[in-house]
Formats: sequence, structure tokens, C-alpha cells
Amino acid sequence: MSVNPVPIDRESAAGAVLLTGIPGSGKTTVAAALAGRLRMSAHIEVDALQLMIVSGGQWPSSAENAEADRQIFLRARNACLLADSFARASFIPVLDDVVVRHAHLDFYRTTLAAVPLHIVILAPGPAVAWQRNQAREKVLTTDWSPLDEAMRSELGQQGTWIDNTALTVEETVEAILSVTGLASVPEVDQPLKCLPGGV
Repeated sequence: MSVNPVPIDRESAAGAVLLTGIPGSGKTTVAAALAGRLRMSAHIEVDALQLMIVSGGQWPSSAENAEADRQIFLRARNACLLADSFARASFIPVLDDVVVRHAHLDFYRTTLAAVPLHIVILAPGPAVAWQRNQAREKVLTTDWSPLDEAMRSELGQQGTWIDNTALTVEETVEAILSVTGLASVPEVDQPLKCLPGGV
């Protein structure tokens, strides 16, 4: 490795994706799969940033908690700082976070403003999300289904809503690529399609 510093930043990424939905909607799984389909990308799991707090961390809860609310915005700010760094280095950031309130979404929009931000909301419905939650390794004990109504009320006219109830992860990723216009790399098990007369 050279001891001389090398340029880090290049042409900015084409955009960033904020993937949201209530717990159990498939955000993290879909975000990882989406990042895997993009040529240069980074998956930013916002919950993982909360886990970096060793002492004094407060997770969101159904009860009012001013400190937990403050930390929701703290981790969003840290996610945006990280996303901005990746975007300036040509990596498309794919963030996944539970964003329910308009103020939270506006915070993302104003803080991560260096590249176009695509808002995608996974909405399989509360019953399906709860069922999925019970079947996964990271089972939540709190029933967050009331967040679905709150999210639809506050963010109903925002971003792109995808009902992924009957969609596979791959089909959901294809839908996101279609609405965002972000270029994907071909699937590993699919041959490259050639244009007529091409190689």
C-alpha cells in the first residue's frame, strides 16, 4: 500500500434510496438485496448505528420518551453523514429505517441533499408484517402494527408505495429499480442480453 494519500471522492452517485416500512415489512432484507443489484453501493442499516451506542441508548417505544425521540434523529443524522460520504465516493447508499412521521422524513430529505433521494415505502399491511416478524430470527415482542395507520396518514402522499405482500424479494427489488431508474447489474445466473448485431 502506498503511504501517499489517494483521492477518495469521484463523480457523485446517481442517487440514494431510503427504504422504509413498519417492522416486519422486509426493509432490511430488501435493502441488502437491492444494494447487491447495484454496481457500486452500500447498505446502511440504521438500526446498526443505534447499536453503536454502548451506554445511554434508548430505542423507540410505544410510550412517550423524549430521549428516544432525540436518538431517532441522531441515528438518522449519522446515517445521512455516512450516506453522503459513500455517495461522494460514487457508491449508491441504500438506507433502511422505520420512518413514520413527516418530520422524520423531512429530516432525511434536508440532511441528505447532495444526491437525489428516492423514498420507497414497503407496505404489506400490519397483519402480514406481524406474521413475518414472528417467523424471523430477530423477533420483536412489541406489536408495532399501529404504526401502519400512522405511516399511511402522515406519508400517504410521499415517495413510492409498494405492496410487497405477494412479491418475492427479487420482485420487490425489480419494482424499486423500475421506479427509481437506478441501473442494476445483471443477475449472476442470467446471461447478458445482447442488442441485435452486438456481441
